[in-house]
Amino acid sequence: MRSRRMRPRERTLSGVDDPRTPQAPIKGRGAAGNVRGRYEKTVRTGVDDGWGSAWDAAPVPGEAAPPSHPDTQVTEERARSILSRNDSPDVGFSQSVNPYRGCEHGCAYCFARPSHAYLDLSPGLDFETRLYAKANAAERLRAELARPGHVPTPIALGINTDAYQPIERRYRITRALLEVLAECRHPVGIVTKGGLIERDLDLLAAMAREALVHVYFSVTTLDNRLAARMEPRATAPHGRLRAMRALAEAGVPVGVLVAPVIPMLNDRELEAILEAAREHGARAAGYVLLRLPHELKTLWRDWLRLHYPERAAHVMSLIRQMRGGQDYDSVFGTRMRGQGPFADLLEQRFRKARARLGYGALPPLDGTRFVPPRPPSPQGELF
Repeated sequence: MRSRRMRPRERTLSGVDDPRTPQAPIKGRGAAGNVRGRYEKTVRTGVDDGWGSAWDAAPVPGEAAPPSHPDTQVTEERARSILSRNDSPDVGFSQSVNPYRGCEHGCAYCFARPSHAYLDLSPGLDFETRLYAKANAAERLRAELARPGHVPTPIALGINTDAYQPIERRYRITRALLEVLAECRHPVGIVTKGGLIERDLDLLAAMAREALVHVYFSVTTLDNRLAARMEPRATAPHGRLRAMRALAEAGVPVGVLVAPVIPMLNDRELEAILEAAREHGARAAGYVLLRLPHELKTLWRDWLRLHYPERAAHVMSLIRQMRGGQDYDSVFGTRMRGQGPFADLLEQRFRKARARLGYGALPPLDGTRFVPPRPPSPQGELF
């Protein structure tokens, strides 16, 4: 009688339920496994029953091996509201719209990963493979813009997760939202890593002529190999620059965000990214230091260990130096920039490069053109 190895239904990483960590990266994914979300009510652990290692991933003869490349699963949902509001003093917008929850780009450093814990899912692989599409987003936006008390300050589109991630090709929710905003002449700002934004150039160019839109491209590196590891399903760096040029030539104001800046990984590229973006039409620039809230601390350490083990300790040491000795400091005003000598050096380098390259500010968005949509009526419209 041959022994049978038993496998747990779910694995978790880095000392949460099991002291072991993922042993290899997954091609095309940023995370190598799931960490336990901070709100999970059910915890699953693997237990060795003596018939073989519960953690042995070797296939058992006659059984299918577990998938090495997990597929993306998308669930359509109907949102009860679509406009999110914030009063954070270091964020340049007061309201935002997110067409999707989770992001297939799979950026290993994404500050939004911990938001998946609210869904009782992991900020790890779940964040990039178990996605939610807000199928009624345009309908809800129209209803909320029609409210008498709505103030037409610029809406940030796709801030928590990218509005132009790959599943947008199929669902076209971002396109539908832009159509509503264009119809109502409502100002909007977009931050994206997705070259798919070129698809909507007709809408964006028309809105730009009325000072209703500007677009920032997030460019983390110009190194394709680093990008493939760090943001595996985002548009390649040269693709983002190409899209930037296309929008700029069509009259859409574009800027660049070097985000995030990571010591000993991409910080040396700061000036090169700003130069490349300027050559491709960017008129404004900013940067954000790596942020590691909640479960992202564990995920980031695992990613470093798998991809850059020889410098992982050095990277984390510099991060802690800029965060008051911690992995992350959430204090408004310093969470985006950090503190200490290394953070000061980054700020000086950015300021000097920005001035040398002639960066300025994007033109202000115009909220005075706003025309509220008519609220839906069961009797229809006569005029």
